[in-house]
Amino acid sequence: MSALPYTRAAQLPELLKQRILILDGAMGTMIQRYKLGEADYRGVRFKDHGKDLKGNNELLQFTRPDVIAEIHEGYLAAGADLIETNTFGATTIAQEDYGLAPLAREMNVVAARLARAACDKFSTPDKPRFVAGAFGPTPRTASISPDVNDPAARNVSFDELRAAYYEQGEGLLEGGADLFLVETIFDTLNAKAAIFAIDELFENTGERLPVIISGTVTDASGRILSGQTVSAFWHSVRHAHPVAVGLNCALGATLMRPYIEELCKAAPDTFISCYPNAGLPNPMSDTGFDETPAITGGLVEEFARAGFLNIAGGCCGTTPDHIAEIARRVSAYRPRVRQERWISQLSEEADGDLQTA
Repeated sequence: MSALPYTRAAQLPELLKQRILILDGAMGTMIQRYKLGEADYRGVRFKDHGKDLKGNNELLQFTRPDVIAEIHEGYLAAGADLIETNTFGATTIAQEDYGLAPLAREMNVVAARLARAACDKFSTPDKPRFVAGAFGPTPRTASISPDVNDPAARNVSFDELRAAYYEQGEGLLEGGADLFLVETIFDTLNAKAAIFAIDELFENTGERLPVIISGTVTDASGRILSGQTVSAFWHSVRHAHPVAVGLNCALGATLMRPYIEELCKAAPDTFISCYPNAGLPNPMSDTGFDETPAITGGLVEEFARAGFLNIAGGCCGTTPDHIAEIARRVSAYRPRVRQERWISQLSEEADGDLQTA
């Protein structure tokens, strides 16, 4: 059973075999460093909006596109191969909190265009840059009750999530995304809704982009918030045939190490991504997190030395300096090798199952 060819970023799988690719770092904590006020978020377009807008970072592609472009270009100058769109909360579900749900699709289009322009500016024939359309988890969970007195209660349905993610994907496609990144997954059911929507979008448009899926281990239990271990999480999403699967956020690299190692063993036929926080939160730090670029870079280098990585980057608290240090350190190592023989075996087994059926 051969997969359909990618219509965008077709060279990405081959590049992942050749070297460890670099993903950018944090967007939210970088925006915080600009110390923007309510007026920056409102601009002219939203000056009379009836709700507070400060903190709605996805709105900045309309009101302060210069800030978003500057952050993108900072990471590209630091060596990033993959740039995430500023769309972590650009769904109708997340934007309902601000009374801006109708703008979700436009947010994704504009965000992808900003990232596209930055990538095009820095791309060269020997170092192409890719726009990763970011799908965040939304502030609601399909698996866990928001009411401790009613375990069966839910504040979002699978169909609502699917519709929100489909609209987000449409906008990212229109804006010029090269691949999709379903990230910071704390609820596998939410991720399944995103995967379903993406598959539906590919079928309806004829496009097919590489997809990266990245889960989040929330504490030392080694489980995501909805209760699955890393291995169980992988087996729940592997049907999506992502070009890479990985972990991000919640933990710094030190605490993340055993879980990225577990994922490498569970998913031998898939490329692996990892973009940890810069340690633990520290309000006294300039970035809001403990680790300096040298510390984070050294920890991620150890992952590369151990053969865990195909994609390396940073999450909360990381800056262009962190990404530059990660890029410098991992460049000395070969990327993790997928077990191609195992892929062929799975394909043969699947063909046999179809023939038997």
